[in-house]
Amino acid sequence: MKITFKNAAMRLISVVLFLTINCYSTTYSQNKIYTKLDTLRGTVTKERKWWDLKFYHLNVSVNPEDSSIIGKNSVQYKVLDDYNVMQVDLQAPLKIDKVLQDNNQLEFSNEGNACFIKLIKKQKVGEINEIVIFYKGKPKIAVNPPWSGGVSWKKDSEKNHYISTTCQGDGASLWWPCKDHQYDKPDSMLISITVPENLVDVSNGRLRSIVTNSNKTKTYNWFVSNPINNYCVNVNIGNYVHFKDKYRGEKGIIDCDYYVIPENLEKAKKYFKKEVKRMFDALEFWFGPYPFYEDSYKLVDVSYTGMEHQSSVTYGNLYEYGYRKKDVSKSGWGLKFDFIIVHESSHEWFGNSITSQDLADMWIHESFGAYSETLFTDYHFGKKASSEYIIGTRANIKNDRPIIGDYNVNQEGSKDMYSKGANMLHTIRQIMNDDEKFRHILRGLSKNFCHQTVTTRQIENFISTEAKIDLSCVFDQYLRTINIPVIEYSVSEDILRFRWTNSIPTFNMPLKVKVNGKDIWIYPTTEWKVLKVESDPEIIVDPNFYVTAKNL
Repeated sequence: MKITFKNAAMRLISVVLFLTINCYSTTYSQNKIYTKLDTLRGTVTKERKWWDLKFYHLNVSVNPEDSSIIGKNSVQYKVLDDYNVMQVDLQAPLKIDKVLQDNNQLEFSNEGNACFIKLIKKQKVGEINEIVIFYKGKPKIAVNPPWSGGVSWKKDSEKNHYISTTCQGDGASLWWPCKDHQYDKPDSMLISITVPENLVDVSNGRLRSIVTNSNKTKTYNWFVSNPINNYCVNVNIGNYVHFKDKYRGEKGIIDCDYYVIPENLEKAKKYFKKEVKRMFDALEFWFGPYPFYEDSYKLVDVSYTGMEHQSSVTYGNLYEYGYRKKDVSKSGWGLKFDFIIVHESSHEWFGNSITSQDLADMWIHESFGAYSETLFTDYHFGKKASSEYIIGTRANIKNDRPIIGDYNVNQEGSKDMYSKGANMLHTIRQIMNDDEKFRHILRGLSKNFCHQTVTTRQIENFISTEAKIDLSCVFDQYLRTINIPVIEYSVSEDILRFRWTNSIPTFNMPLKVKVNGKDIWIYPTTEWKVLKVESDPEIIVDPNFYVTAKNL
């Protein structure tokens, strides 16, 4: 059955509605008072806009004994406009010592975490130029990684240093100077990390070389050949041992590298090979080819639960199914797979390859990432299992504030972007009523926006266009309000009356219901509609739609 949304007059209303919804959404953030520093952090300022990132060479020495770092970052950029003040970011207590361009030392000033560098050289449009930023200090300690950013200075069971970085949301400038905004990625990157000679560093991309230095240290040089967002750049230092495997994917062989602490080696050899294969089987089926074949795929032991660092996924999930042995859906299906391997690896597609331009649109990362768990369950255990899984995750939804945050102030929305966002995608899948087309859209997103930064509107419009369904009211309802639509209905003899309430004025999402055991589609709006049915029917709303039913 072809499903269409009525529009004409509705489209005119939606223009006014868009402004109304944004104002409505903003009211939920009025408890937070934004400052100029928030704006400097979250806005594409004129000091950022005029230059395009091309390449980073981050070169850092890590001293575990006093929890300090010292290093430099060489930043290559393309001049887009004639301007001579550049904004980079570095968070206290780290400090920039000096900045050079063409061996000339540059003046700079700080406003909060923003550093404004005054360039001497005339910046000619189209040229590729470079600055080198020297810095040092003791970076912020991560209190609750990965939810709070910084550096984790831990030790393993053998008392070896066990160090890792996390910075999503808080920003990569927690531990290195960079253009700390999600809208711009370097095309490639070299990461050089110097550590004590008895330790190993694992970072993103492929290991190019290990250099033995005269001062009892080693430098690990990792090269990332694809665009990478700042928060995905990571350092993991420990007494790592390494083993390899290969996965035959859609585009050929994916090199899989595993770095684990010695006590985990034997179980990791069996566990990782099995679980990574299951992950790639499912996610390449739904999302298309892994986006970073050139840079390989890694799992790296860490002291916290794990995170999606591009081509260097960190892992601390105890080598057990579930999320630290817990089923986030409470359906039973969440204990059939390793949550961290599936969820964090899914971000290679949504988050790392496709990156939201503004932190407010982080649902693009987390809603698709959370829904990957359902898609994995669907691939390996079937549709009934996946429905039970996604419906079970609704217990995690708080509806405390909208999923989309406030723009230009580095403010993400509600954590409902995980479970609620995934249930929104599942609802859209039901509306489409065509799993092959839904899969085509997921793979189309991966292909059309590969290695790009995107806006919410781009993703919304692509899905609506490819589905040939105007889904704008669905996105507005679930992303921009906290209200879950209520289908109100009543039956009088053989007349079924129904409408949407607790919704935006233009909400007209189709809905599948069972009438005496038979599936039918109804097309509610916020006005009462009627349908002739059998006398005294039993009405059951399809539970795969994230709505509430109210029998009047």
